[in-house]
Amino acid sequence: MEDICKYPIVQAPMAGGVSTPKLAAAVSNSGGLGFLAAGYKSARELEQEIIEMHSLTKKPFGVNLFVPTNEKVAVDALDCYQKELLKAAEYLECQVDIPKNDDDEWNAKLDTIQKHRVPAVSFTFGCPDREIVASLKGIGSRVFVTITTPQEAEVALRAGADALCLQGIEAGGHRSTFLESSVDYPLMKLLKEVRSITKKPLIAAGGLMTGSDIKRVLQEGASAAQLGTAFICCPESGASALHKESILQKRFNETGVTRAFTGKRARGFVNAFFISYDKSAPSAYPHIHYMTKPIRAKATQMNNPEYTSLWAGTGFTLAKKLPAHLIVEELVQELNE
Repeated sequence: MEDICKYPIVQAPMAGGVSTPKLAAAVSNSGGLGFLAAGYKSARELEQEIIEMHSLTKKPFGVNLFVPTNEKVAVDALDCYQKELLKAAEYLECQVDIPKNDDDEWNAKLDTIQKHRVPAVSFTFGCPDREIVASLKGIGSRVFVTITTPQEAEVALRAGADALCLQGIEAGGHRSTFLESSVDYPLMKLLKEVRSITKKPLIAAGGLMTGSDIKRVLQEGASAAQLGTAFICCPESGASALHKESILQKRFNETGVTRAFTGKRARGFVNAFFISYDKSAPSAYPHIHYMTKPIRAKATQMNNPEYTSLWAGTGFTLAKKLPAHLIVEELVQELNE
């Protein structure tokens, strides 16, 4: 990792507008590795952000892509959930949108990344095939695959990944699970088990907020630490004011993992929507993401933290409202101490 970033600090790619070019560039310019998040954007929007990144930094940076999922969706369960969501929609005076599936402009985004020779490319929700990995490596991109189990690590290694991003259950936002598993690995256990099967660089993610957290994972065999929640409240972050305030003011006591908001398991604050819909939400991504989108948007517009997804990792109480470069400086100082 030393050849791509000065410090072992990776800014997590946070989709939905949180990861901006200004945030990613600030981290890269400070010696870390900044990441853009391609999820939920069009290929054209992604290209504009990559062009902006090149104007803001000459340092390496990364782009994260969502791998299309092909899981079967139980239509009856989806219909039932859609009816249940009407309660929240009526309360907020909005609608439940139509469930749909798409590939998030997968091929167009791959073409965009290759066109602009993005230095680092990471994948979430799956592992691309060997041909895609080889083509990216062929243009000089470093390929990372996000995994949540040792079995997923083996798949990514066979595909030729340069490095693995290990996402422990403590991590905020969506779980990157792509192989069915009944085990939610804590980060340190996942790091220990994956390190035993490969010598490739491992990027540790999950609840990490301080320099001492980074030092701990480095001592256990990680090559770098990936932090997301630590950067959400930065002025360069595109997170909503509601999201930032909910973290800084500690409006909620805990985070939990639920499918309620998008149909895919994700860690965020345990609010009223989480509590009401957690048990009934089926596995159906991105279908439920589209269904609840108007509800989440209206709640954010109304400054109502109880009905929108507020992703955060387990270390959220340590989040600070500082510019990104100062966050990196503070982490490096703590790490060196």
